Amino acid sequence: MKVNKILVSQPRPAVVEKSPFYEFSQKHELNIDYKPLIRVVGVTLKEFRAQRTEILEHTTMIFSSRTTIDSFFRICEEARITVPETMKYICNTEAVALYLQKYIVYRKRKISFADGTFNSLLELIVKHKDEKFILALTEPFKPELPDTLTKLKLKVSPVVFARTVSADLSDVNPEEYDIIALYSPNDVKALVDSFGTEKLPVVATFGDATLRAAKEAGLKVKASAPSPEAPSMVKALDIYCRKLEEGQEIDDAEVKEDLEKEEFIRAQQTKLQKKTRTRTPKKSVQ
Repeated sequence: MKVNKILVSQPRPAVVEKSPFYEFSQKHELNIDYKPLIRVVGVTLKEFRAQRTEILEHTTMIFSSRTTIDSFFRICEEARITVPETMKYICNTEAVALYLQKYIVYRKRKISFADGTFNSLLELIVKHKDEKFILALTEPFKPELPDTLTKLKLKVSPVVFARTVSADLSDVNPEEYDIIALYSPNDVKALVDSFGTEKLPVVATFGDATLRAAKEAGLKVKASAPSPEAPSMVKALDIYCRKLEEGQEIDDAEVKEDLEKEEFIRAQQTKLQKKTRTRTPKKSVQ
């Protein structure tokens, strides 16, 4: 058997020949179509106000996407809120942090960024434990981070600044594809809501949350990244195609519990408890 056509739920690269998918497609002599299954839109001022959060009562914004940054500053403009220069910003990646330059002067003392992982972002937030945070969210969102910050008893207000909605998929026929590459739980939802599950091909997923959502939806997941052997979606698809061409039997991907993450959260709780303990002053020796 052989894969002939793949749908990737991402925008078409500006220069296809420079995309890692191009070399992969040439290697396996297959065609790749690009089609975002979702789009993200900012909330209205009315929707923001319904959440009853006062921006100026907080000292630090936590951002994980450019869309929430755009929506935050648009809301501030529409509500005639002047963001103080003392406002601090924590971002999940350097790319998101650099995007802030569109709205503010970039200063390292005001802007911190993690390496894109949950643990790195959480550790960075804990370092600023005395701040009053607004956690900018895109709905639907994973409750993991807001729940963890609540568990750590940090002063945080989760606020939805954007919503994910399905794109127009009227021009997509999933039966044309041998495998569909999905990058988020929202991709899974959009695909299943639009086409059901019976006529869908097997899928590849990126990220634990996407894998979990695909499995819960009843999809057959035959490739998954990141993993030690497949750090990228392209590598996961490459392994799947090779095994298929060699006639190997390919098991469904399985969700693995992240015990290290749970241990890390417990370590952060212990760290915060140690910092908040009051020290009893030593009595002076007469």
